Amino acid sequence: MVKLNKIYTRTGDDGTTGLVDGSRCAKHAARMEAIGAVDEANSAIGLAAAATGTAGHLAALVRIQNDLFDLGADLATPGEDFTPSPMVLRMVPGQVDWLEGAIDGINADLAPLTSFILPGGSEAAARVHVARAAVRRAERRMVALAAEAPVNPAALAYANRLSDYLFVLARALNGNGAEDALWVPGQNR
Repeated sequence: MVKLNKIYTRTGDDGTTGLVDGSRCAKHAARMEAIGAVDEANSAIGLAAAATGTAGHLAALVRIQNDLFDLGADLATPGEDFTPSPMVLRMVPGQVDWLEGAIDGINADLAPLTSFILPGGSEAAARVHVARAAVRRAERRMVALAAEAPVNPAALAYANRLSDYLFVLARALNGNGAEDALWVPGQNR
C-alpha cells in the first residue's frame, strides 16, 4: 500500500529523482523521459475517460490507467530481471493479452477501414486520439530507453498494443466507424 504523508521532499532540487531500487537518476535521462511520457499518456487517457459516457469503455480505460501506473513502476525499476514479485512490480504478458482481447472485441463490430482516418469525429473519439498519440510518444521514449538499458519486453509490447486499442476505441466512439473522417490523399493540391 502506498502512503504519502508529505508531497515534497526537496530531494529532487538537484535535478535528480529516486528510482525504485534507491538509486538516483537525472530528471532529463532517457528513463525519466519514458516515465514522464507514460504519465502524460495516463493523464490524456483520464481526460478521454471523462468523455466516453459508456460504462464498459470507462471501466476499460480505468483498468488501463492502473496498468500504466504498473508500467511506470516497471520503468522506474532498473535491472535485467523482469520477474514480478510482491516487492517488484513488473508488467506481465497477461496485461498485453487482455489488451489484445479488448482490441479484438471492439474491432469485431467496426466497419472495415477503406482509408486512413483523421483523428477526430466526436469529442470523445478526438480525446481518445489525443491519448493514442501520447501513448505512441511514450512508446518511442521507451524504445529510446531500451537502446541504452534493458526494458521489460512485456512493457514495450503493452505500449505498442495500447495505441492499437485506443485507435479501435476511437472508431467505436465514432459510431463504430460510420462517423470516421476519412483521409483524402491530395485533396487540397
